[in-house]
Amino acid sequence: MSQNPSAQSLHVHDEERGLQETLRYPLFDALRNRRTRRVAKGIQSIPAGSLSYTSKHEPEPLTALEEALLIASTGITGVTLPDQPFLTEDGKPLVGSPMVDVIGRTAGSPDNAQATSFFLINDSGTYFLRRPQGGDALMLAGGQLTAARLIAYAEKCKVKVSDKRVEFPRQYPYYMGRNRYMSNVPGSTILVPVVDLTRQYINGIMFLLTQDAGHRPTFIDDWNFYRVAGVQKWVRNGFLNKDQKIPLGVLGTARIPYEADFLMQNIFLVAEAMGLGAWIHAAFIGPVLLGDPEYRNAGNSLGFRYHTPRNLVRQALKFISPLPSWRPNPVGLDGLMQGYCPPYYGSMDEAVDALIAHKYGPNGLYTNPKDFEQVFKPGLAQKFVSEVPHYSEEVIACAKDVCNYIYDTYDRFPAHADAMFVPGVWIQMHHLDLDYYDQLFSNGYSETQARHEELWHGRR
Repeated sequence: MSQNPSAQSLHVHDEERGLQETLRYPLFDALRNRRTRRVAKGIQSIPAGSLSYTSKHEPEPLTALEEALLIASTGITGVTLPDQPFLTEDGKPLVGSPMVDVIGRTAGSPDNAQATSFFLINDSGTYFLRRPQGGDALMLAGGQLTAARLIAYAEKCKVKVSDKRVEFPRQYPYYMGRNRYMSNVPGSTILVPVVDLTRQYINGIMFLLTQDAGHRPTFIDDWNFYRVAGVQKWVRNGFLNKDQKIPLGVLGTARIPYEADFLMQNIFLVAEAMGLGAWIHAAFIGPVLLGDPEYRNAGNSLGFRYHTPRNLVRQALKFISPLPSWRPNPVGLDGLMQGYCPPYYGSMDEAVDALIAHKYGPNGLYTNPKDFEQVFKPGLAQKFVSEVPHYSEEVIACAKDVCNYIYDTYDRFPAHADAMFVPGVWIQMHHLDLDYYDQLFSNGYSETQARHEELWHGRR
């Protein structure tokens, strides 16, 4: 429901007390009191025999400030510290520029790839949460966290992609068992992660190729009779060690989605500090959530672009080909999440070149000292970007051969995982129905939940 400016200002003022209490809440209390509490105000029915329950309350959506604080818990917190060696013991270059981004987030990320994006789902629709640009991106890094700043930050993050919740029939394979009664219900807010594997997948291949001479692995394809994966010439010239093999299947998702798990734990702890109910549980599977052609007409998906492999041999051999090698590949959401692969690039060579430009181009991460000047003492940032080694021409060329092999063989990139990966869980936040917990449990909620109405909404 829309509010006039004066009413909204009054409501934000009422919530300031809750915000300040949340910001002062001890971390170890959040860890100790964190529990999954699933029952939201307004829930229609929990059929459980003599323990059945139907809420007497109306659904109560989260306020703009409540959502803003949850969004901020996934945000940018400053510049990372490049506190790593970049020379070997005998003074030879040791790649010191593996990071894909300079900006740090509230959770760790492999090579600081920042590959996880969130979609927010609530009663008003579904939103992509983008990273604000310029000074807005660093809102969390300094200054007082006021209600007005948090709400303004969240609004700059949100891009509406649908006027409705992402929703599908409340049965398998969309909802798992009991979840259909309590998941994605009116009044709830959900944050669901989607991970772009492509950029860090390329970066990870190059990082593996920077190992010391004699220790650079030979990529083989364990899904294609263990053939050498496009790097024959690099084995012949001795750049790669033919006896040290790494199957492409071992890479899997290349550890990239771990970041999403860390971020969801952050969200959960913030929800506990706020006094909200929170619940990490099974989301829609990737093909359903993103809008695979097979499921697109079954409900309201995120509507990602899919590329269907045209390799007829793979299609014919799909009964012996592991998934997802022959399946349509979610490559991006136009203008919001676009993979480092075709069709967003004309070839895998172009995709690799784009990553190299991002890192080492005229305004690249390791060319312009501007960002690093925020963490280095005066004069040292320029020395760092001048001295830190870049990926060598051999590393870049070899990585292109691996990436082209994958795309030429499978007509998708990656082959052994989807370009846009869905971890398979989401986190739901809601206002708890305390009557349910009072009726059935001893100490069913913490002090923050007991006082949430008072602190955040001025109600006792």
